[in-house]
Amino acid sequence: MKKACVIGLGYVGLPLACLLARKGFEVSGLEVSDEIVEKTNSGISHIEDEFLAKEVREVKGKLKATTNAAEALKNADVVAVCVPTPVDKQFLPDLEALKSACVSIAENLRKGMLVIIESTIYPGTTEEIAQPILEKSGLKAGVDFFLAHCPERIDPGNRKWRLPQIPRVVGGVNKESVRLAGIFYGQIIDAPVKELRSVRSAEAAKIVENTFRDINIAFVNELAKSFDVLNIDVKEVIEAASTKPFGFMPFYPGPGVGGHCIAVDPYYLIAKAKQSGFDHKFLRLAREINDSMREYVVELAVEGLNALGKSLKDAKIAFLGIAYKPDVDDTRESPALYIIPLLRKKGAVLRIFDPHIEALSNVESLEAALEGADAIIVATSHKEFLQALTPKFVRKKKIGFFLDCRNAFDKVAFKKAGIAFKGIGC
Repeated sequence: MKKACVIGLGYVGLPLACLLARKGFEVSGLEVSDEIVEKTNSGISHIEDEFLAKEVREVKGKLKATTNAAEALKNADVVAVCVPTPVDKQFLPDLEALKSACVSIAENLRKGMLVIIESTIYPGTTEEIAQPILEKSGLKAGVDFFLAHCPERIDPGNRKWRLPQIPRVVGGVNKESVRLAGIFYGQIIDAPVKELRSVRSAEAAKIVENTFRDINIAFVNELAKSFDVLNIDVKEVIEAASTKPFGFMPFYPGPGVGGHCIAVDPYYLIAKAKQSGFDHKFLRLAREINDSMREYVVELAVEGLNALGKSLKDAKIAFLGIAYKPDVDDTRESPALYIIPLLRKKGAVLRIFDPHIEALSNVESLEAALEGADAIIVATSHKEFLQALTPKFVRKKKIGFFLDCRNAFDKVAFKKAGIAFKGIGC
């Protein structure tokens, strides 16, 4: 297996395509975006990530992106499907991009090809949706071609856990599909590859990984609300509990859950189980709690300003951070995108700034956002904010209220400086 096609050059597909090129594969990338194709072929990453930018630059000429399916899939030994799988407005799985990718593969499928779905999907998707579409080619899965699922495990911006160092799990429609998928990943990563007995187990594994996080974040978010009432510092409590060397894993509260995985994946399991007559009450409650944090941020802003004799209506707010996590330009399901309209509905005047996302900022600098502001709301703890927003600097700007949605700042230092400071549960 030395010729590969990666369908979808986003947060998952682009790093995979670069890794394959570095490992000596002849790689083509199939994309729907002309802009992404042009940038990739020019050695430019369309994703803001220092490491990935270097990777794309170094594999220029080895990774060939195109919008032409026949060209991309021609002679490919392995096809990795890395397209988005979001949920719709009713929180039901939207698999249109996956179906479209499978149609393109079916039209160019040949005997011996290995098709691997990396996109996050609910249990049963590979066999019930992907396989029938692919078999419209006249070829049979597990006999004429091979079909497997290896759930992606990309963490944008994570400098410790890069793609080659992350263990993978694979499942397939038959033993040979699993075996071939295991060999493929064994060629490109430096971590263990666990082969599972069924493709549904592989599909479920990814859902469980992220649902686990969603549930635990919901737990600490609810604790944060409770501890605000009880006047207990939730961050101090979590750090204290973390001294126990077994049986506890720290999670921290925030303004909600962002990213394509944690905020979306639970809905896939909820929807699939519902089709079989099972109601995931616990998962639905976790989603409800985490989504409620958006409104809670607004409540805290109202309370903080009222305590200073001010109203949120017409208040000038420096709203800092749009990305869902620090130091990246990824806005997928970012809580900030939901909090901003809620604040505006209350009449707040927002000066929005994110150094990584100029297109969604309405001021050009942190300085401009802070000028004359009544309050600061930090929704994303970018390093630029952590370095610049010292108690001395904020006090000099005469900003009375500071709401830290990520509990990333030293609240004691701010309070000593005479600034009304509030964290989530702190």
